[in-house]
Amino acid sequence: MATTRTTTKPPKNLAPDPDPGAVEPAPCQPCGGSGNVAITVRVGRKRRPVGQQDGLCLNCLGSGTDPDA
Repeated sequence: MATTRTTTKPPKNLAPDPDPGAVEPAPCQPCGGSGNVAITVRVGRKRRPVGQQDGLCLNCLGSGTDPDA
């Protein structure tokens, strides 16, 4: 005759709990999370600045998240 089991197993969770350590990635420092940075436009022989235009952030490549985090 087989021995009877005296301990019970804890109930199995069907759906895993969300990871409490998961946080949103930090925003990129140069662009502030927008993915765009201001580029100064220069014109003329003396290369004087006349304005700014939006450019792609080369640190995060437009994703807005910090690549080092």
